[in-house]
Amino acid sequence: MKLKKIMAFVLTMIMVLSLAACSGDNGSEGSSTDSGTSNDSNDSSSSDSSSSDASASSNVELTIAIWDTNQEPGLTQIVNDFTEKTGVKAKIQVTPWDQYWTMLEAGATGGSLPDVFWMHSNEIARYSEYEMLLDLTDRIESSDVLDMSKFPQEIVEIYNWEGTKQYAIPKDIDTIALWYNKTMFDEVGLDYPDESWTWDTFRDTAEKLTKDDGSQYGFGLRPSNNQAGWYNAVYDMGGYIISDDKKSSGYDQPGTIEAIEFFASMSKDGLMPPYEVLAENEEHALFEAGKVAMITAGSWMLAELCNNEYVIENGDIAVLPKDADSNRRASIYNGLGWVAAENTDHPEEAWALIEYFGSEEAQQKQSDLGIVISAYEGTVENWTAAYPDFNLQAYLDMMDDLVIRPYSKTTVRWENMANDKMILAWTGDKTAEEVCLEIADEMNALLAEE
Repeated sequence: MKLKKIMAFVLTMIMVLSLAACSGDNGSEGSSTDSGTSNDSNDSSSSDSSSSDASASSNVELTIAIWDTNQEPGLTQIVNDFTEKTGVKAKIQVTPWDQYWTMLEAGATGGSLPDVFWMHSNEIARYSEYEMLLDLTDRIESSDVLDMSKFPQEIVEIYNWEGTKQYAIPKDIDTIALWYNKTMFDEVGLDYPDESWTWDTFRDTAEKLTKDDGSQYGFGLRPSNNQAGWYNAVYDMGGYIISDDKKSSGYDQPGTIEAIEFFASMSKDGLMPPYEVLAENEEHALFEAGKVAMITAGSWMLAELCNNEYVIENGDIAVLPKDADSNRRASIYNGLGWVAAENTDHPEEAWALIEYFGSEEAQQKQSDLGIVISAYEGTVENWTAAYPDFNLQAYLDMMDDLVIRPYSKTTVRWENMANDKMILAWTGDKTAEEVCLEIADEMNALLAEE
């Protein structure tokens, strides 16, 4: 890696960190969505291809970096399968989302990135631009295991740099659904959420589930929880976050302002916990504690929620509400990518592992174990059986209208800025319109610099 590229990367990190220092979690700490059937010939090819490149280096132990503890047990099983096939060992290291990118930045500037790690749509541009990642293009073309047409093309494109270099293999896809507390609904005699619900139905129900003494709220949503929260309603109501050509902000659109006002008014009217509470407690924690009756959550949260004793006893899942006027029920979706460090000491072994992660065999197992919804087409059929006590089908039903998670080359900068300003709408210090117009102006300036 040339010194000037490393220095440029360092300067970019300093600018991003200065914005992120005062910014909350963006709500996308999970994976991000779906789809297949196991094929014996592919399974065999996966074993042969991986072992042909990597088996000679059986003393190698690769490092794998992820940020989700809930996915570690299942992924460890898949890694063990890889080791059995190839003799190459690999160890998963978990770093929480808030520290994950700091860890990678330190590794990138110090020349010690993990061998293989997760990549997110928010971050891929910086790592691609400064050539921090192993170029997988030629390896993919010569692989007998990978079939890139089996992955959602919007996710494949996220990790393709300027149409020339493919830096990642899709790991998964995610959708968003509504979690609700059946016991709380039963106590006030309300019907459970279903596909007939509109956002107006949702708000009316949240009001009926909110107690005056502050012991229970109808809904919980942090202003920084965009993908699993208000992004979805923005598209339902006719707005958007960024234009298709990624040159202009959509925060000044009437539909976007309408959606932000919808949730800000729920906060203002006391249907959600005060911002101070939301700032200190993630939505799923409040749901697990019986403090909120409903949350919206990404499919990456299944291992957390479906294994919680309180949620097992009281919770279930439904599709998101739809907009009454447009009849639209959109779900923001995303997908993580498996990448390798450009300067890894073990490029062939790292590639063999990534190739295996992208194989139909591994993708099928990831789905069967209920880790996340695998990205490989046709591997999702058994996913709903992973947690039979919950209506996981709701997440699959949300695939009928998917919108790729908004991104550009500088996603982190404008998203952190928007998250900070959104707090003022939740607290009522500014109107939703004022906040959205401010975000649009600053976001447009950032996009112009791209």
